[in-house]
This record gives sequence, structure tokens and C-alpha cells, in this order.
Amino acid sequence: MTETITGTDRSAGISFTELLEGDSGPVSDLLRNESRVGLREGNTRVPAWYYTSPEFHALEVEKLWSRVWQMACLEEEIPEVGDYHVYEIADMSFLIVRTDDGIKAYRNACLHRGRLLRETHGKGAKNLRCAFHGWAWNLDGSMKEIPCEWDFPSIRKEDYELPEASVDTWHGFVFINPDRNAEPLADYLAGLDEHHEKYPFEKRVKVVHVEKIMRVNWKACQEAFMESYHVVATHPTLMTNLGDANTRYDTYGNFSRAISPNAVESPHLIGMKHYERLEDGKQFSRYRHPMNGHIYERVELGKVRIIDLDGNESHFTDEGEWLDGPIKQGDQHLCKWIGGPTPEDVLDLPLTDPAPPPEITTEAETRAWVAAQRRDGVRQQFGDAIDPDEFSDSEMLDATYYSVFPNWSPWGVFSTLNYRFRPHGNNPDECIFEVMMFTPWGDQDNRPTPAKVTKLGPDDDWTMATEMGAVAKIFQQDSINLPQVQKGLKAQEQQEVVLANYNETKLRHFWEHLYAQLEIGETNVSLTPRS
Repeated sequence: MTETITGTDRSAGISFTELLEGDSGPVSDLLRNESRVGLREGNTRVPAWYYTSPEFHALEVEKLWSRVWQMACLEEEIPEVGDYHVYEIADMSFLIVRTDDGIKAYRNACLHRGRLLRETHGKGAKNLRCAFHGWAWNLDGSMKEIPCEWDFPSIRKEDYELPEASVDTWHGFVFINPDRNAEPLADYLAGLDEHHEKYPFEKRVKVVHVEKIMRVNWKACQEAFMESYHVVATHPTLMTNLGDANTRYDTYGNFSRAISPNAVESPHLIGMKHYERLEDGKQFSRYRHPMNGHIYERVELGKVRIIDLDGNESHFTDEGEWLDGPIKQGDQHLCKWIGGPTPEDVLDLPLTDPAPPPEITTEAETRAWVAAQRRDGVRQQFGDAIDPDEFSDSEMLDATYYSVFPNWSPWGVFSTLNYRFRPHGNNPDECIFEVMMFTPWGDQDNRPTPAKVTKLGPDDDWTMATEMGAVAKIFQQDSINLPQVQKGLKAQEQQEVVLANYNETKLRHFWEHLYAQLEIGETNVSLTPRS
């Protein structure tokens, strides 16, 4: 790996701004203009125990989850009166119900003995009746009836309406806020509309929804998907086609943005030896490591052969553990990529890196060439429903991902991904990580119903969610790191996390907002362990 020192606060290689100058499509000011709203320069330091402490989790429940707008579900998931959706955050549960007067959100608990009114989503309810003793409420939250009402002489029905949360919608998403005095959602999301107006979410369909329990705090899990700084170590298969360290990071009000340029190599490869492309390479079963040229080859499920530049061979497990041979160290993430569970239909897929014709030599030409193919694909898929010529090369190619405080990450334009991160109950060492995919949909008159959720346990491989296809392999690489992050946060002597000034901009923006939400201010951190 080479250090890309440039004398500036950016990596070497072509910048995102320079790439836009060579863009073959229309480039908006929204893409060109950088934004650093609400962000101080310098490194941000965070006490490690903020990720592991039950006390800090309790503070989040009190001052974050009980007081902030959060994406709960889709309007399409409760289309008819009587349809309902259960949304849980920490130890709170809410019942989001379609009523005659619109969408309402209630505390999901009986006011008699506290039983959950509903354990899971459902449709067509006429009322909300507790399954324990039969207390019932109308869909508008008013009390319907109490069995043996005579036995509760102190109870007045008008005093026992279901407690409500604030609820509003944005582009087909339902948001709730337990604080009934919350600022309007439109104010909270101010500025986000214009980032999605060229292809709004109403024109997309949720085709994948996977929920996985992760053995890591929700903040540490979310932070792993806020930056491209980790690509060089975690995702070696992306380095030849992703300008990871040249990602543009922008901060706005309650959200931030990152744009990682595609069809351009990582600046970490600048000045390094470039190895010959494997003519018999396979994206998921025979791959050359871009940093050292070693070939990783699938032997069988769980076993990988590594061949160095001198032809020496060693074998490793898909966890990166050495089995035999002179090469004693292997890339753990590439071992999992090559030797781990993989959908059978992609095992023989050829290399997916772009291989433009020899007359195309510059980054701008390469990006225009790849973007032209993407535009052709859009025309074939959507016909006249989408005009790809209205979009820049960047919008066609690049990974544009947003983080809406505190825990929602919708991607932009033709990127289908959408994340949500929640604590797993009151356990600060675990979280619920959700991956949704929203694909553009041409025929708006014939929209399919949103995808049902597939649930994975902490030890399940992402590829078990077959609807994700090959992209599940990328999430499995990330999942190697995250449980070890949670363990390492406890093992640290200095008990401090330090965040990069630029590459971890979005993380720093998140912490600025979290400190303010929790009303604790940025903390001066001692370099001695917490007692």
C-alpha cells in the first residue's frame, strides 16, 4: 500500500471535482458544490465505552430514540384501512395503523396489563384488541370496550385512549417520533428533497429487505457503511474500479452525503506495480489481489489456494487461516470472498472490472464509456419511462449514499441500496442491520407489493438471503470486521476512537448531532482507561 500524501487534505489521483469536469452528461450544481455545514475541522475523538456501555444506551433511549424522527415503514406496506406495522426501537414498540383519517402511530401496549397489542405486521383489523383479556380500541385510538367493565369503577374510557407518537410521511416513507411536540418532519428533513427529485423514491419499488442481527453496537455498525476509507483493507475486489480515498463527503442539516466515484482506480494503487489482468480470472473464484499480485483461487467451499508471483502455493480456509504451504499470511477478506459461500450461478462469472478498448485512455473517457453502457441498459429496461440522457455519468455510475440522522441511509439516483440501523433491544453489544433495495420502476400502474423481510441470525452468512444475489458477498466481508470491532472497543487500553478529519466526515457529522441530541456536548477524553 502506498501513502498518497499530496501536500493537501485530499489523496493523490484525480479528484471527484475533476471527474465532473470531464462528465459527458449534464452536471447539476448539487453535484458540483461541496458543503461542510455544521462541521468543525479536525479529528473527532469518541470515548470507546459510548459503544459498549448500558448506561450510554439508556441515555440514547431517553434522549435520542424517544425524541427523534426515524423511518419506520413504507406507506405501501399499510395501504388499506386496518393495515398495521409494528416498529420496534430499543425496548419501545409502536403500532403504525392506517385509519379512516390517515396514518397514526400508537404505543404498542395494552393499558391494562401491558401486553403487546400486536407482535407483528398485519392487515384488515377492525379494531385493536388485546389477546390477553380482550381490552379493545378503535383504529382511531379511542377505547372500544373493556370486558367486565363494571369491575373497573375508576376507569373512564375517554381517559384511556392509546398514547400516540408523532407521525408523518416523506416520499412514501412513514416516519414516527415518540415526542408529540417534535418539530415538523419537513423541517427536520429540510434540503433532502432536492437530492432525490430527479428520481424520487415514489418511482422505486422495494424488491429486497433483509434484516440481520449483528454482534456490534448500532453506531459502530452504521459507521462502517458511512465511509469508503475501509475499502483498501476490507474490499480489495473494489480497488481497481472505485476511487475510495477520493470520495466526496458533504454535510448539510440533519443529513450527510458521500459520492464514491466508479470506473476509476483507487488512489492507493498510484505508484504501485500494476499486474496483468487475469484472462481466466473469475470475479468470485479466481482473483488477483491488486496490492501484491497474488492469485486467490477457490478449491472448494471453505478452502482457498493462494499463488504468489514465484508460483509458490499455500492453502487457507475461507476465514483466512493458514493450512499448508510456504505462504503463511493471506488476505482474510479475499479468502472469504473466494472461498466462502457463493451463489452457484455466479461462481464462473468473469471479471466485472471494465475493460475499455485501447483507444480509451483517460478516466473521463473510461467513465463515459461505462456510463453509455449503463444508459443503454436503462433504455432497454424502462423504455420511455426514464430518459437516461438527463443524468450525468456520475449519477449513472457512482455510489452516492446519504446518512439521515440518526440511523437511516438511503442511496441516491440509480443506486438501489437503503440501510437502517437499530439497537437490538437493550443490548449495546448487538444491533439490527437492515439492507433494503429500491429499484426504479417503469410501469407505475403495475407496482408489485413491497418485498417481505428475510431475517438472518448473527451467525448466518448474508448469502443465505438469496434475493440479494452476489452483492451479499460484500456485506459478508464487512461482517468479518464488525464483531471484532465490538470486542476491540472493550479491549482498548486508551478507550478512545479517533475519526479522520475528511475520510470520516460523515461519522464526525453524526457525532456532532448525537452530542447535541444527548445534551452532553463534545467530551474531552482522557487517555486512561475508564474506571
